Amino acid sequence: MAALVAASALIAACAGAPPRRAETPAAAAKAPSAADGAAVADRVAANGAASLMRNWASSHGDYFRRTWGVDVGGVRLVADDWMLEFKFQVVDPGKAKPLLDVNARPFLVDERSGAVLAVPALENVGELRQHTSPKPGRTYFMIFGNAAKIVARGNPVSIVIGKFDAAGLPAQ
Repeated sequence: MAALVAASALIAACAGAPPRRAETPAAAAKAPSAADGAAVADRVAANGAASLMRNWASSHGDYFRRTWGVDVGGVRLVADDWMLEFKFQVVDPGKAKPLLDVNARPFLVDERSGAVLAVPALENVGELRQHTSPKPGRTYFMIFGNAAKIVARGNPVSIVIGKFDAAGLPAQ
């Protein structure tokens, strides 16, 4: 009997509940706002940059795996576009060692403007990059400053670390 009373109360509560927003005709007919349009544009730009990176990896990936022992993960804008993060995964530690050498100076070159960006060094933290013995399967990163927001999403960039030169990487 108690179960019947509880079920009746549940049915009564659901019957008085307002309809879900997606079911109302007004919600379905609502015109998209400018914020909705901006969000869609951001997703399209991000998908376009990801597609460019996939194309770059399919045409250049084997070279960097064989020559430098790394899978290049790409360059992406972070920190509200004030910085760029370069990621790579080590496949062959012996070949990848020069990328993590403490004496090597990495640079990011924006191919549109020609601007050369460096890895910032903070007083208490040091350089925003890793320099250690590479381990297979591990992903490493470097952060480059983009103080004037010179590099925009989709711009082709080059990562230069000594003789290593990954040109044409799309900034995501």
